Amino acid sequence: MMKQKSKPNILVVNDDGITAPGIKNLIDVMKELGNVVVVAPDGPQSGMGHAITIGKPLRFDRVDLYEGVEMYKCSGTPVDCVKLAVNKIFKGKKPDLCVSGINHGLNNSINVIYSGTMSAAVEGAIEGIPSIGFSLDDFSEGADFSHCKKFIKSISEEVLKHGLPQATLLNVNFPKGAELKGIKICRQANAKWAEEFDERKDPYQRPYYWLTGVFQNNDKGEDTDVWALENGFVSVVPVQFDLTAHHAIPILNSWTFDVKKD
Repeated sequence: MMKQKSKPNILVVNDDGITAPGIKNLIDVMKELGNVVVVAPDGPQSGMGHAITIGKPLRFDRVDLYEGVEMYKCSGTPVDCVKLAVNKIFKGKKPDLCVSGINHGLNNSINVIYSGTMSAAVEGAIEGIPSIGFSLDDFSEGADFSHCKKFIKSISEEVLKHGLPQATLLNVNFPKGAELKGIKICRQANAKWAEEFDERKDPYQRPYYWLTGVFQNNDKGEDTDVWALENGFVSVVPVQFDLTAHHAIPILNSWTFDVKKD
């Protein structure tokens, strides 16, 4: 890996695949900030969550898609991409920043659990790298990311300058459309998907199922990511990967576990 010591080293990953328009736009911004290394899946990996590849070989190959950028396509998941980058490209010397995205579609609220984009950023944070996931409310191939770029640059510059609290990363989501009111630091909305499985028949009349659903937000707070996005703001949610429900520990300690000795 070629590095210029005067500039930060930035790892770029995603879940939509190495040729997705979103990652191209993210690369454009990161090239203004430092030395860029890209490791991304060789095809779409949306909804993979924190999956890793076990039981079969992983491959990653150098590709030349954008001038002045060191790029690799990986046969694995977004999390695999981060693991391989840290271990095989940076060889244990951590990059100064890991950015994931720009995802085609929001990763607000409960979506953070399922997101390959955010799981790649979470893996970066687990490795001790300041990490950010970026997502836009537009699934289309021709999505316009131009209005996101100045915000991505500003947020990334602040993280490079200040770092992030230990075991914390940022989940950044953009509403669709150019008229953004600014940045809101938010909490994750208490919302979920009301899911259904649409049953269909294949040509042999065997049933198969297609996941559908409606996003339900019962959280009326004006400090949430859902509210911010609905009102034209960029939402920034600090996320942690410690899933311990600390508030529940005293409750569980009050229980009596009547287990008799054999």
